[in-house]
Amino acid sequence: MSTQLFWFRNDLRIQDNTALHKALIHGPTVAIYIATPDQWVAHDDAPIKIDFWRRNLHELLASLQQINVPLYFFQVPTYAELPQLVETILKRWKIQNLYCNAEYPLNERKRDEGIAELCKKNKVEYHCLEDQCLLPPDFVLTGEGSPFKVFTPYAKKSRFIIESAGLAKSSKLDSNKTKNAELKQLPRLDKQLSIDQINWPNTETWWQQQWPAGEKVAMQRLQDFVDSKLYQYKTNRDHPAISGTSCLSPYLASGVISIRICWETAKQDETESSAQTWCNELLWRDFYRYVMYHYPHVCKHQAWNKHYAKIPWRKSSEDFQRWCDGETGFPVIDAAMKQLKQSGWMHNRLRMVVAMFLSKNLLLDWRWGERWFMQHLIDGDFASNNGGWQWSASTGTDAAPYFRVFNPVRQSERFDTEGEFIKAYIPELHNENAKTIHDPAKIQNDYFPPMVDLNVTRERVLSVFKEYKGS
Repeated sequence: MSTQLFWFRNDLRIQDNTALHKALIHGPTVAIYIATPDQWVAHDDAPIKIDFWRRNLHELLASLQQINVPLYFFQVPTYAELPQLVETILKRWKIQNLYCNAEYPLNERKRDEGIAELCKKNKVEYHCLEDQCLLPPDFVLTGEGSPFKVFTPYAKKSRFIIESAGLAKSSKLDSNKTKNAELKQLPRLDKQLSIDQINWPNTETWWQQQWPAGEKVAMQRLQDFVDSKLYQYKTNRDHPAISGTSCLSPYLASGVISIRICWETAKQDETESSAQTWCNELLWRDFYRYVMYHYPHVCKHQAWNKHYAKIPWRKSSEDFQRWCDGETGFPVIDAAMKQLKQSGWMHNRLRMVVAMFLSKNLLLDWRWGERWFMQHLIDGDFASNNGGWQWSASTGTDAAPYFRVFNPVRQSERFDTEGEFIKAYIPELHNENAKTIHDPAKIQNDYFPPMVDLNVTRERVLSVFKEYKGS
């Protein structure tokens, strides 16, 4: 019987793993994971996220042993060295079928196109299957057959297709019943390592308790969210002092849990408006992958809206550093940036607030902020991060209109009314009350002076965008 090879990438799970299940159905299966440390650096992958991969791979290795699927580890610097390694694996292990799940960033698509050609040359069947989204990116099109540019009609059609055609169903793999056939010992290859021999980045371990690894943990977090938080999600999701969100984004970003399982679990109560709201957020995640797939120029550090390609962003590295360090003088901005550094995560409402402050009040290039986020987020995901930044900077598809400029003081007063979130990250403001803590002009303590005048900088960015709007 032929041997199937499954290649783990951004899908570190067993349950509802489309290509893995297909491989196991086809026949005896071995699995590989190929580390590419220099590629991680080029993609600005955060050390905390890479360490999360490492910890999840340890959990995955143990889970795969229960179903007799061996997992082998390899390392090459970048994607450029992959073809030679993969060809060696295919030949030496006499592989008949290579299975993997599709990825949509431009570099990954080019990588997989090269591997497809390599398989064809070596007479190996190549199966690259859709797995990351509720629906494949080329499945949801307008009546004219073109991709959607606006989220709402995209989401409406996606929901219609899912519900009318019964799609986006998860697949179950019962590890108690599924046993992979025993395989002969495979020859050891060059560049083959143990998991701990990979060049993982040096990291601290303080975040491991906050973000424990493993598919079982992710499934339990999902169930806990649905059981205790989902019914209030629509109300609580915008308040950073409340633990009102799922905190599943790191597990989704690394493929430790599937979006289909999240969707199905939430849809158990279809009449609940909060469930609909959360499902809408899952569709936003899909939409940004969809945009990246159909408009790959966003993968090249380019604005989706080419009208704004030549916006004269300021080049102040000093102002950028103050933003990074949480020393802008605006408490909600500073607290959010400290949350990012201290936890590797930031509340979604605050991601929008700090992104608008950087791109609009400071008029600094949104790509600087996009990169900073990727370098620090445990849930750093190119499509969602790029989409979110271009939304805030008004350069993306279905973005906030250029004249929408969040006022951080008003946002703070509205969503952190008592200043609880601010005090959690800025202890020097602990004695401020709800009337003084939000506005730099009212703070009683000796705190950083505000970097900018919000009214002046708002007028400045409106003037700039008006000039380039019709260019």
